[in-house]
Amino acid sequence: MSFNTLGLSDAIVRAVTEAGYTAPTPIQAKAIPAVLGGGDLLAGAQTGTGKTAGFTLPVLHRLSTDKVGAALTNKSSKRPIRALVLAPTRELAAQVEENVRTYAKYTNLNSAVIFGGVGIHPQIKLLANGVDILVATPGRLLDHVAQGTIKLDKIEILILDEADRMLDMGFIHDIRKVLAVLPPKRQNLLFSATFSDEIKALADRLLDNPAMIEVAPRNSTVEVIAQKIHPVDRDKKHPMLAHLIKSNGWKQVLVFTRTKHGANKLVEQLGKDGIGAMAIHGNKSQSARTKALAEFKDGSLTALVATDIAARGIDIDQLPHVVNYDLPNVPEDYVHRIGRTGRAGATGEAVSLVCVDEHQMLKDIEKLIKQTLPRHVIPGFEPDPTAKPQPIQLRSGAPGHPNRGRPGGNRGAGNGAAAGGKPRVQGAPTGQRTGGNGGGNRNGGNGGNGGGRGQGRGPRPASAARSGGER
Repeated sequence: MSFNTLGLSDAIVRAVTEAGYTAPTPIQAKAIPAVLGGGDLLAGAQTGTGKTAGFTLPVLHRLSTDKVGAALTNKSSKRPIRALVLAPTRELAAQVEENVRTYAKYTNLNSAVIFGGVGIHPQIKLLANGVDILVATPGRLLDHVAQGTIKLDKIEILILDEADRMLDMGFIHDIRKVLAVLPPKRQNLLFSATFSDEIKALADRLLDNPAMIEVAPRNSTVEVIAQKIHPVDRDKKHPMLAHLIKSNGWKQVLVFTRTKHGANKLVEQLGKDGIGAMAIHGNKSQSARTKALAEFKDGSLTALVATDIAARGIDIDQLPHVVNYDLPNVPEDYVHRIGRTGRAGATGEAVSLVCVDEHQMLKDIEKLIKQTLPRHVIPGFEPDPTAKPQPIQLRSGAPGHPNRGRPGGNRGAGNGAAAGGKPRVQGAPTGQRTGGNGGGNRNGGNGGNGGGRGQGRGPRPASAARSGGER
């Protein structure tokens, strides 16, 4: 099968061919005809399966060949926003929009991406004439809606990309707010790597008699990824990682840590070992995150150390190694993490460094993926069989059982109620946005301080407020 047989326009097929793709992946072969048909779609696909092109290509075709698109004579004339892609993180949003631009090369359609962490005024100017396809993180999109700097009344197609991650990050309330300002008649596409009860509930509300596509077994890990566990004492993880990188000659390795502080500390330690490393997480500026990602992609940086949320959107062909320096406390995140390798048919290796504190996490992961992962003890790093588990530090200064809640993420979502303000969502009210210190609630935590959101320290109830989302 080729892209020519899927019903796409010559202009789009030409751009796809120039990008180096000749045959569609399974998700593309199924999703493209479904989207071209105009109906709603619920698609289950792991990262690295080509799902982005699975929706961008047919959306570009529909918008460029209908009456409005056919009337466009250039890419800069005034136009309404007709397609909206919601993504959970800045990196993923930027990656999606980059794909849109690549595939729209020979059409008169244009696109834009908006997210938080950067100034809003250049975005206002960018949106002044409208764009055909807008890619956005939910929080920043709502900022524009509140300021009246964006119009969504002409949206024809809505795409929720990595919907499971958006729900994990607490974006459900923002998603509902976005849905409330969109035209009721539109095509809806929902893409998710996993199917939780929350995803099913969202699909039931959002989608109208959708086509269903699932190209990998539910909650499974990609089969081309070689997975292994290295048991190790907690204080030997860093020297073990340095040993693995040096002894195996690894040139490009993505390393996951549980916390932002842990990422920074590991980068410093690896640097002392002569291993080039940079961190990517929510406390880093957007320019620092972009620089780290660029250097990692071009091979000049050996190790990129990331938190779960910041790593979303990292799309690197032939990424050979992913290391779980810390196991995730949410089992589904293991699937997302190792999906960074073994992409587009390539093989990859996923290594997890597991100490006694994480044995329950490992059991939960193996239960989810329905397989027992092989253990390999590395000589010189044999774990102490008498070691006792200690509570996992889910947040800075906040020990807890791995199942109590999720770690605070990029947004630093706090539990301090704004002074005189109303909590946005029960269970995890945010700190004051600008100036002043918010008072803590019964879950503990620090209020927002001078433009920041407090760092929450209480456990987050299931499906509660945004616990690490990004604007």
